[in-house]
Amino acid sequence: RRYPTVELRAETFNSSTHVPIPSDSAFLKALLLELRLVDEHVFVEQRDTCTHINHSSVHSVSTSAGELWPVLAFHKSGLIYACVPLVEGTLEPRPPLLTVSGLSQGLALLLGIMDYVSPSRKNEAELNAKVGQLRNLLIQACPLGTPLNTNIRSLNGSLEDIQEMPVDKDQPAWRSSTYKGKPQVNVCITEKVKCMQYDQRDVVDTWQVYGAVNCKCDIEGSAPNVTLSLSLPTNAPPLQDIVVHHCVTSVDPAMLLSTSAEPLHDSVYNGPYKFPFIPPSDSFDLCYYTSQVPVPPILGCYQLVEEGSQIKITVNLKLHESIKNSFEYCEARIPFFNRGPIAQLEYKVSYGQLDLSREKSLLVWVIGQKFPKSLEVSLTGTVSFGTAGKEHPTDYVCTGNTAYVKLYFRIPDFTLTGCYVDQHSVQIFVPGKPKITASRELISSDYYIWNSKAPAPMVYKPLLD
Repeated sequence: RRYPTVELRAETFNSSTHVPIPSDSAFLKALLLELRLVDEHVFVEQRDTCTHINHSSVHSVSTSAGELWPVLAFHKSGLIYACVPLVEGTLEPRPPLLTVSGLSQGLALLLGIMDYVSPSRKNEAELNAKVGQLRNLLIQACPLGTPLNTNIRSLNGSLEDIQEMPVDKDQPAWRSSTYKGKPQVNVCITEKVKCMQYDQRDVVDTWQVYGAVNCKCDIEGSAPNVTLSLSLPTNAPPLQDIVVHHCVTSVDPAMLLSTSAEPLHDSVYNGPYKFPFIPPSDSFDLCYYTSQVPVPPILGCYQLVEEGSQIKITVNLKLHESIKNSFEYCEARIPFFNRGPIAQLEYKVSYGQLDLSREKSLLVWVIGQKFPKSLEVSLTGTVSFGTAGKEHPTDYVCTGNTAYVKLYFRIPDFTLTGCYVDQHSVQIFVPGKPKITASRELISSDYYIWNSKAPAPMVYKPLLD
């Protein structure tokens, strides 16, 4: 969808440095090149040079008229989500990302579209129907180029059902309806931890934490004011890279300037993190953040060695003592790529149980809901394979002994940063005593432990200074 008024404003702001958005086909071709979805194995200077290392989803797309920036784009589950936010100011020199408000609005809109579309991606007919509805939905969500409601799933699909603008001049456009009943607020902090462990001297292990605070506020009134505070334990690492929902009415600038790109120092803002806002009618993500936590929750070591026609594997996992030992689920999956089905398996586990997948190419070690008192578990085994068929998994990255174990877990009522919502700190300026429900969880995301007996693939190695 294009917004001529927004493009005209961009031209007005940037005059001589303005780069117009090319035709749909030309833009798509340039975007696919930038995202490495075409010519992946060909060196393209403006994309692959060492000076062009992109740490975010904000891209500079090369067009016939020049470099189009910023283009917010990411590739998820076979679909590309992209938008071109307006920069309300000069582009030369390029402003810091945190100062471009259109980026957070665009990201919220794209995440809303992804939330609406992605559940149907496995059913092509349903996916096509939803994509067909997007144009009508965007008329409601983003009528003149400014996102008013990023919760696409909550909108009506037909133009006849579009609600009129609220009569109450104080009611913000993102509150599509008013609630009647007892006031209640539900808040859930979800943290996801990514990890790459190598157990090698020359390669540094890396881990990252990403948090999202989801809210659902059922409160009467056209424009109710709510203030929510996030708190951290004493000496906990600060929250960084904070991005807030557009319904937040004010925020401490020091909070937004705390970024993981800079080394931690004494002046870093470490809370409490207050968010005054006028909530939308439906569920929404109040803010996103990252944090530099000192240790990953589970430390692991994986060794895979070929001995003749057999493979010997050893996996050791240790839960850090600071982590809550209470899982909803915890399992380690050990895939075997570019090989035939597992024909013979001998193993010994110190804890939990080991299952073989139906296609006989994956070992699933179910650790369960608790680690033992020692907080350590181990698996040793010998595996031999039959003749490979087309149905068995292949991977051009994991060849030879280059292999990994991937961990899947969820810990309810726990966050790695220690971040929590103090229910007594939630302020709602409406009559009646509101019911406050707060929960939190830690979930694994891309949690890999690489075979220490083989070189780790460069594509997964961190960028070292």
